[in-house]
Amino acid sequence: MEEYGEKLVGLHLIKSFEIDPPIAKFQGNGTNKVEKPRYENGKIFINNDKYFENVKPEVWEYHIGGYQVCEKWLKDRKGKTLSLEDIKHYCKVVTALQKTIEIQQAIDEIYPEVEKETIE
Repeated sequence: MEEYGEKLVGLHLIKSFEIDPPIAKFQGNGTNKVEKPRYENGKIFINNDKYFENVKPEVWEYHIGGYQVCEKWLKDRKGKTLSLEDIKHYCKVVTALQKTIEIQQAIDEIYPEVEKETIE
């Protein structure tokens, strides 16, 4: 069980080897200016032309501390042009969230057995 915790720490600090290569890819033509972020059919659009693809709905919807992580990160940069480093970082964030969801599902699967063992 503790290996899951270690994996989560690495993912949340964006230092895990599991986020390379990232699952999300930045696509489209035009500028990298964040205008009105939206999610559509596995893509997170930052404007009408540019988007991150390969994003599952549960990743887009994922909340931490009351915030929808993917949306908030982009909204905090509204009106700004994303640099190459920003784009790489965001792709890693998306990947870290996907891996976090997978680990949470694995924990949910083993939790009843772990709980049973601690009661005995």
